[in-house]
Amino acid sequence: MDQQKTGQYLKKLRNEKKLTQEQLAEKFNVSSRSVSRWETGRNLPDISLLVEIADFYEVDVREIIDGEAMPREEEKKQEVAEKMADYAKQEKSRLLKFIQVISFAGVIIGIVAIVLQMLTYEPDLRKSGAILLTLIVTGVMAVISLYVAGILQKIVQNRKLFTTIKVVTIVLTGIVTTYALLGILTIGIFYLMGAAAKVEVSNDISGYQTIFNSPGSEKYGVLSTGRFDIFPGQITGDMQVKDYQYMYYNPFDAQHIAYLTVKYNEEDYRNETDRLRQIGVEDFIGIYSVSAEPDGYDLLAMDLDEYSGFVYAMIPEGANAEREITYVGIEFCNYSLDVDIHQYLPDEYLLKDFDASDNNLYRQKMLP
Repeated sequence: MDQQKTGQYLKKLRNEKKLTQEQLAEKFNVSSRSVSRWETGRNLPDISLLVEIADFYEVDVREIIDGEAMPREEEKKQEVAEKMADYAKQEKSRLLKFIQVISFAGVIIGIVAIVLQMLTYEPDLRKSGAILLTLIVTGVMAVISLYVAGILQKIVQNRKLFTTIKVVTIVLTGIVTTYALLGILTIGIFYLMGAAAKVEVSNDISGYQTIFNSPGSEKYGVLSTGRFDIFPGQITGDMQVKDYQYMYYNPFDAQHIAYLTVKYNEEDYRNETDRLRQIGVEDFIGIYSVSAEPDGYDLLAMDLDEYSGFVYAMIPEGANAEREITYVGIEFCNYSLDVDIHQYLPDEYLLKDFDASDNNLYRQKMLP
């Protein structure tokens, strides 16, 4: 069929009715731009509108399709049916081409997404599920694309090609499935390790030397790497321990929470405060939502690591007639603690507004 001819005929019929494009568009509830496209042959009315347009102009549908008038008495039902079928076929062809373009674009995007996810893959249930889901969606889009393009039927008829594609598909599916299962298995192992780990708490100061000075110890090694050098190297006989507790937990990575309050004699107090002031206080405001030092205390020394926590020493505000120093250590991994810190550290020793709970705001900022 000649779309240009059909368009000119539609324009002729509208002019005979003395209607504008806008008036005709309003009649059929379409835009004036659509009417303009019909009459220029750039597009044609939907098949559902074709009969209504023919009735409105009091012409036969065949005349619109042919783009010319013909004697009414020569109507041929079979010819009309054939022309309607041809019209519908063209409309279907346009739709299939659109679906084909969208499908091919989806396949390309899916392949790129799978490659990028594989390159940055780390064992994780959500990531594994995302890769598997992306593979399924990409496969479905590929089948749709091949079917719409008519290639699928040819592939099925070509046994060698069909067999090759099946083998490649099975191999790729196996690889992705292996990664997904590996992620699930790894997560399961970590979960079991976490479930088996137990929190260990000690209030026995006689074990201080073992805990804080055990180079090479798998259990306490982190304490001897320098992070806890703010704490005293040892507890001597002239040091009066007022408060002490040490917590150890290792579900995946070691976590330590310790506090120690010591009363010194006058000389040792002066020497210890001098040592701590030489270490200095790092800028800690904003790290893990911390807004200030603990209420009622002045910090003497601070060693912080944005990834794994704080170690600090402090004295009560004002005159410290009791010559007491409190040491606090909070050591963890991956921007969060797996325990409730309030269970293992008195709130009076805790930096104000400190939050290292799971999914804390600072973790969200550092691991977007």
